[in-house]
Amino acid sequence: MKKFFTKEVLIAVTVIISLCVLYFGIEYLKGINLFRPANFYYAKFEKVNGLAVAAPITINGFQVGQVREINYDYKSNDISVLLSLNKDLRIPKGSNVKLSVDMLGTAQLVMDLADSQEYYNVGDEIPSGTVAGLMDALGDNIMPAVNNLLPKIDSILTNINNILANPALNNSVGRLDGITADLKASSLELSRLMNHQVPSIMTNVDGITTNLNSTSANIKILSDELKDMPLQQTVANANATMENLKQLSENLNNKNSTLGMLMNDKALYKHLDDAVASLDTLLTDIQRNPKRYVTIKVF
Repeated sequence: MKKFFTKEVLIAVTVIISLCVLYFGIEYLKGINLFRPANFYYAKFEKVNGLAVAAPITINGFQVGQVREINYDYKSNDISVLLSLNKDLRIPKGSNVKLSVDMLGTAQLVMDLADSQEYYNVGDEIPSGTVAGLMDALGDNIMPAVNNLLPKIDSILTNINNILANPALNNSVGRLDGITADLKASSLELSRLMNHQVPSIMTNVDGITTNLNSTSANIKILSDELKDMPLQQTVANANATMENLKQLSENLNNKNSTLGMLMNDKALYKHLDDAVASLDTLLTDIQRNPKRYVTIKVF
């Protein structure tokens, strides 16, 4: 009896096992678990941008299956997608599956379950649709605005070119150069002032500050001396003096008082004036004729 496990048989078995391992390994790397029980449904799309085999199928963000195959139907020009869903998942009638593409272009299928007590049978076609992605929304909303903005941008560029070609702009640039030169000269002058004159000014300020400090000390000494002086008594004496002066002034202005009568009685003034004149005449006569009034007897 010949041996069954010959070299050729062993090679054939090894090749078959290797092919099986390679197949299951490739499917596993795609994310497809061939050993997990699943139900298969179909969905048709007009376009499947970014959708690939093993793309996830989610419900409320939770993965419940994956894309198993993607085939093009040459009769209806639709794209048929084979859905591999978990065995325990039952799909109510009225549900749909939508293609969703994220910002990076990666696509997935999002299933929206309906509230119904009737369910699709395994192998049925599930209605499909497309979820507007971010790029689609940007294209629908922004592109019209961009198209409207392009003529304005062209007009703005034309106006900018006209402004740049205007000789007045060159003149303005020349004037700016002159202004810049003046500012540079002013900056140098200010630097020279800060380096030479400001120190002397600060020295003078320090001297003034010293004098102010000395003056402040003298004022403080004067304030202390004034604080020690009997100001209240002095003020009281001054008030008494002012009161006396007031009474004297009232007496002088009162015609019935003695001083008032002396100052306001013209007859008295006349009599005093006559008396002074007579006294003056008498004194003059005494000087001229002393013997008439003075008798000198010699014993």
